[in-house]
Amino acid sequence: MNIHDVHQGVQKFKRRRRIGRGPGSGHGKTSGRGHKGQKSRAGYSRQVSFQGGTMPMVRRVPKRGFNNRWASVVAIVNVEDLQTAFKSGETVTPETIREKKLVPPHFEVLKVLGNGELKKKLAVSAHRFSKSAEEKIQQAGGSTTVLPGKKPVIKNKMGHSKTQQ
Repeated sequence: MNIHDVHQGVQKFKRRRRIGRGPGSGHGKTSGRGHKGQKSRAGYSRQVSFQGGTMPMVRRVPKRGFNNRWASVVAIVNVEDLQTAFKSGETVTPETIREKKLVPPHFEVLKVLGNGELKKKLAVSAHRFSKSAEEKIQQAGGSTTVLPGKKPVIKNKMGHSKTQQ
């Protein structure tokens, strides 16, 4: 074999198939659709999940519980976690909490809950606070700042949902 034979017959771009242009094209008569059957007809389309008549994977796999894909991912942190992780006078933000690994790395909303004791003065910024957490932070001499973010969905008596203002 010679080096000039390596690329012999290799084309950079594949020519498109000119379908239904007579017998000389190599794709004449049935235009690559074969004879008869559902796939040979005009307007044929099938579902992406179709698996040749067997039970589709989508229906075979068991489904359990409820999955709300619109719900925001809420990370929770307790007041006692802030007590152990931060020094007095520090500012607490979602970024600093993420750096200290008190919450999972991926979340959209941070909520501070009031479980435990807080004796340090902290300036806490989060998307949501429980009433007890807000009281404990303010009793310790700290401050709370509510960050803008996804609003929680509240259901009214009629069962209709609306976002909290």
